[in-house]
Amino acid sequence: MQYRPHMSQPARTQPSDGTEPTTPGTRRAAAQRLKMRRELAAAAMELFAAKGYEATTVDEIAAAAGVARRTFFRHFRSKEEAIFPDHDDTLVRAEAVLDAAPPHEHPLDTVCRGIKEVMRMYAASPAVSVARYRLTREVPTLREAEIASVARYERLFTRYLLGHFDEGAHHEGDDDPLLAEVAASAVVTAHNHVLRRWLRAGAEGDVEAQLDHAFAIVRATFGTGIGAGRGRGGEARQEPPARAARQGEVLVTVARTDAPLDEVMRTIEKALKQRS
Repeated sequence: MQYRPHMSQPARTQPSDGTEPTTPGTRRAAAQRLKMRRELAAAAMELFAAKGYEATTVDEIAAAAGVARRTFFRHFRSKEEAIFPDHDDTLVRAEAVLDAAPPHEHPLDTVCRGIKEVMRMYAASPAVSVARYRLTREVPTLREAEIASVARYERLFTRYLLGHFDEGAHHEGDDDPLLAEVAASAVVTAHNHVLRRWLRAGAEGDVEAQLDHAFAIVRATFGTGIGAGRGRGGEARQEPPARAARQGEVLVTVARTDAPLDEVMRTIEKALKQRS
């Protein structure tokens, strides 16, 4: 297994999308841009609910938001994009989580934390999220736009996981590249399953707890097959972060001092289940 240890990335001075470096001025401009996008999205949602998606025009959306048609097109390429105002910003936040991952964290745990940014985006405005979900179920064009947005997250997480393994060194018996790609898909699928269930329930219930439960299943299925963790100083670890063994009626657990607590607990839980 050719595992590439993760090293925390330095803070970016230049965003990956080629925009200007972050300054107080650019942050204010970004906040104003997001505010306008959300106002346009709110106007679009109200019109879609009142008139129907097909009967609503871009001019009507712009007028309802109190801006000119050209302002609308500075923020969205089409009316279907107008109901997804936060995906670009959320993608940036998810990528920032990956870039700032602590050296000891398992890459799959990092990905699970990253996609929580998406869930938080929906949970920040439950009523809007529920209305948007219902609308996308009714309008095929919007459903396709939503699928395209989800694909961007999956590509981000797949690249991240694959970046920890040397695909060029793939040989028989080394399934890490395969597991990395499948695990990324599984994380996105688990997130989407929990999200849809929560939205169908009218945004009721502790969605983050539901998400943690789903991620625990993904980690139990794929986590032990992907690189065991990251070593300090950039060296790959050959030993697992924690081991548990039965000695009579006692369960003895040995863990590295830098092992993530959740990984130690999973090791203990797995050992206890094997005893029963």
